[in-house]
Amino acid sequence: MPETLAHVEIPKRALFKAAEVCDLVKVQPYVLRSWEAEFPQLGVAKSAGAPRVYRRVDVEQVLRIKHLLLVEGLTLAGARRKLEEVSAPVAPDEPAIDELIGRNARERLTAVKQGLRSILDLLSGNGAGDEFHLAPSHRGKASAKKTAGKNGSARHTPARRK
Repeated sequence: MPETLAHVEIPKRALFKAAEVCDLVKVQPYVLRSWEAEFPQLGVAKSAGAPRVYRRVDVEQVLRIKHLLLVEGLTLAGARRKLEEVSAPVAPDEPAIDELIGRNARERLTAVKQGLRSILDLLSGNGAGDEFHLAPSHRGKASAKKTAGKNGSARHTPARRK
């Protein structure tokens, strides 16, 4: 890709007319319009009667498309797939994900899952015991008391501070 991108100097502007893009990329206007139809993300939305305009990133994308088609010999469908692969997020089974979330992520997720199941059992009345104890809080001596709800299920409310 360096052959196509290195030889084209894109002016430092926000928007370009279609004719300017054609001059920069060295393609005919009908080619640019056909690529726009194949790659809908190209170009700024056009209103009736207004000229088509392109952002700088669109011009870079047109250069990539031209390279994929003419240098690498891909079809339009192949170029679309290649560009989607490049912009797609990293697959979940990549080792980089393990580095981001930590090596012991599976154990932590299992512990969270067990905790959630115990809460579900407690709320559904399938718990082993009637007692419910909160773990000691680091914020002070907050305690919890058990009260009965309207339907007879246990509801836990924190004690009020004085």
